Amino acid sequence: MNFSITILGSGAALPTKNRMPTAQYVNCNNRHFLIDCAEGTQLQLRKYKINFQKLSHVFISHLHGDHYFGLAGLLSTMNLLGREKELTIFGPPELETILKPMLFYGGARLAFNLKFKSLNRIVKEMIYEDDIVKVFSFPLVHKIPTSGFLIEEKPKPLKINPSMIEAYNLKIEHFKDLQNGKDIILDSGEVCSFEKVTLKPKKLLSYAYCSDTKKSETVAKAIYGATHLYHEATFLIKDQKRANSTAHSTTKDAADVAIQANINKLIVGHISSRYKTNDDHEHEMLHFFANSIVAKDGLCIDLTKE
Repeated sequence: MNFSITILGSGAALPTKNRMPTAQYVNCNNRHFLIDCAEGTQLQLRKYKINFQKLSHVFISHLHGDHYFGLAGLLSTMNLLGREKELTIFGPPELETILKPMLFYGGARLAFNLKFKSLNRIVKEMIYEDDIVKVFSFPLVHKIPTSGFLIEEKPKPLKINPSMIEAYNLKIEHFKDLQNGKDIILDSGEVCSFEKVTLKPKKLLSYAYCSDTKKSETVAKAIYGATHLYHEATFLIKDQKRANSTAHSTTKDAADVAIQANINKLIVGHISSRYKTNDDHEHEMLHFFANSIVAKDGLCIDLTKE
């Protein structure tokens, strides 16, 4: 099983030679998701050797251009390369009315089904579920309605401890109940607790994505307990006034949310183009939240090893 995040774009509104605007690729146990799609995203997918035809779902947080201007081009390229598999796009309700004319007048007659699903930008809700993963959207606090996303692993069947099979004379017909966390009755009449004969389950992983947003206790509550958090830190502390006026966050704001939400690992990004390197962000983040990193384009985070 695998759970990894590839940062395709770590910058804010303006592309620079070092940072592209926001986009992320998520591989959660072979579920292939794209979160946001700034201009140039398809080039970044190629650069980092990601097969974008595997994508099944795209999640667009809001309608500022640095989060969706690359989507029409990506869809057109998918079509030119012969895509046939359906693609589902979650985003603001206006997104469909924007994209369809762009594709029509651009001459893209998609040979695959494109399904649009509107996000509820007022309350947290589950927007996708299968037998392995759940995805939630929740409201962020920005200048326009904006959504964050939370991707959670679902509990996996427990594993039988091989050394206990002979010790308890376990039979194959016992395995299903034990793996589902149920006690069994042995042939001897003894009750056998599933906890005695199964291995301790690994901690379930989860990834919260929060960009763009001001610091918010409501956001912290929506993602409470997530193992990993990506939170924008567009500005350094010295530019707190600018962050407040633009409804963005500083390094300290991101750290405060991570602390309130009891996050294990914090990744910050959406770095303003005014900062030529990540050095000052890294210095401030280590001070405010030790288990943190500053995103850069191409960074791949393996949640299973964090």
